Amino acid sequence: MRVKLEGITILALDVPGLTSFYRDVLGFKVIVTEENYTEFENDGVRLAIFSAPLMADNTNDHPSYAEERKGQSFELNFECDTPKDVYVMYDELISKGAIGITAPKVMSWGHTTGFFADPEGNIHSLFAVNPVTSGDA
Repeated sequence: MRVKLEGITILALDVPGLTSFYRDVLGFKVIVTEENYTEFENDGVRLAIFSAPLMADNTNDHPSYAEERKGQSFELNFECDTPKDVYVMYDELISKGAIGITAPKVMSWGHTTGFFADPEGNIHSLFAVNPVTSGDA
């Protein structure tokens, strides 16, 4: 028996607001929209947004859904084709309303990476693998 990751659901206090961000800023196509749930078209893993208060209802009022969230509990990583694309996409996302956290730069692990936040404060990354040059081998 095995377990397969089928989807990621982002819990939100403002489902319509977060839906607008992922649709209008990140460019995800909405395929299901309800008052408290949105699902996006995505190859591979399903990406959805769901109401945090309703998740409490679904889990017999688990206390974690009533507590104020502090810190980061997940990060979405968006891969670009080239390092140059990271810089271009970062600027585009910020101009559309993403919150800039760290402008793109070359990282020690071999990626060019920038960090931005969505309207609920979740921090995500844009990255591209840096090409290997003859001096790196």
